[in-house]
Amino acid sequence: MSSSSNDKLNISLEEHLVDTLRTLQRLLPKDLAEKMVPYLSPSPPSVIPYSLLSSLSLWTRSEAGQDVLRAHDPRLDPHSYSMVSLLAGTMTSPDRFLGKYVPPKDPAEMEADRYRERKAITALLNALLSIVGSAAAAYWAAERTGWRIEWRVLLSLFVAAIVATSEGALFLIWQSRRASAATRKMQILETAKHKKDNNVESTEDIALFEQDGAMSTSTSIQVSELRHRK
Repeated sequence: MSSSSNDKLNISLEEHLVDTLRTLQRLLPKDLAEKMVPYLSPSPPSVIPYSLLSSLSLWTRSEAGQDVLRAHDPRLDPHSYSMVSLLAGTMTSPDRFLGKYVPPKDPAEMEADRYRERKAITALLNALLSIVGSAAAAYWAAERTGWRIEWRVLLSLFVAAIVATSEGALFLIWQSRRASAATRKMQILETAKHKKDNNVESTEDIALFEQDGAMSTSTSIQVSELRHRK
């Protein structure tokens, strides 16, 4: 992880971390001790910069820091102030919000998407061949009737435009039907999921009802037995 990324990270300031830092505060160099003051106040913030903890851990691993920790009474262990120890039980950047998790597609769904893509490409190729074939057929027919070349070209372009318009309209209709089918599929899945959740809740209610009924029956039997003994 780069230093620029570390500067943007925050660590949740847990209670045990505050106690650890408070023990170490009076031993730190003046600049580090002053930076620690806001985070060790009676009402500290909820997060502390990762870079500040890293600087503190780096100082405890230095020769000067280790000498100070050894000279303290009781003696302090430098390993207790490593980044692994300081970050234990904390959260990284709890003030940030992660994006919505999008699970990977099911293999069957991916195969269905590829099939639809191949079908769309095939439809486009067929439309292109229909346009070119219609234009060529119109040109050939006009040539057989003895038309001049400019009229033949105009006729072939006109036929190609008509065929292209019809093919485009058919492709749009096919796309809209596919979209509506996908929408219906999503609605069916959501309805099925909703029914499943309702069934689970109903099953739980039935189980609770049966449990309450069994308890009440057991209580009635016990009361009857007591009366009979009396």
